[in-house]
Amino acid sequence: MAPVKILFIADIVGEPGRRAVKQLVPQLRQRHALDLVMANGENSAGGSGITPKTAEEIFSAGVDIITSGDHLWDQKEVVSLLENEKRFLRPLNYPPGTPGQGSAIFHLPGRPAVAVLNVQGRTFMPLLENPFLAAQTEVERLRQTAKIIIVDMHAEATSEKISLARMLDGQVSAVIGTHTHVQTADEQIFPGGTAFLCDAGFTGPHESVLGREIEPVIRRFLTNMPQRFEVAANRVLLQGAVFEIDDDSGRTLSIQRISEPLPASGEACAVPFQSDNPAHRSSGRGPT
Repeated sequence: MAPVKILFIADIVGEPGRRAVKQLVPQLRQRHALDLVMANGENSAGGSGITPKTAEEIFSAGVDIITSGDHLWDQKEVVSLLENEKRFLRPLNYPPGTPGQGSAIFHLPGRPAVAVLNVQGRTFMPLLENPFLAAQTEVERLRQTAKIIIVDMHAEATSEKISLARMLDGQVSAVIGTHTHVQTADEQIFPGGTAFLCDAGFTGPHESVLGREIEPVIRRFLTNMPQRFEVAANRVLLQGAVFEIDDDSGRTLSIQRISEPLPASGEACAVPFQSDNPAHRSSGRGPT
């Protein structure tokens, strides 16, 4: 059976990020022959949180599953998503009784099952249950059904992300870091076959400060006074990574970072991230 191709889309920020997903995902699906598309959507509603409306817009664009993080509760409408949408994940390590789910298993037509796990770090973040203990237990459960497991580790500290990925090496297919909105250049495949990227970046306006208008952020640093941080507008990129995974073993065969520009015209531009990293080998099979 052909390897499974999965695209993970970094944190979608506001309307520009949703527009990039809408216009670029269909072309990325065709170009990379993707089987599954994942995206972190916790900043998709006005740059803070997610709503059923913005989630539906992302799903309609061709995304199969949405993960989240520390901005989960920024929009009160999220409760409806947590209670009713099985394609939406919150961090697993919330206390028992929290609405929603932290993992899910997807059965692709004619393809192997793919499990997705969402966890949140604790260093410089709101304090949740221990993500290492939670991930160990959940991965063991998921492996009974799926050999391919993708983890979204939403965390601030690079050491926490790397440590979780190293702990899970050989047990999951990939650990992708989210939250900092700065794409790192450390993509690699560990000895056990687990791919790792410390941060996938963000999907949205990069003529900005992490997706927000520049001047208010500077004023905040200069004056320490409250400012309104509106979502910026220019130089929109879709960032993330494409993984090629062996369907039999669940080991990742290649990882390729993506930083795809959305031209001002709105027409997609075929300029994928290029790298001389030997872990980056392009290949492709039919879409879902």
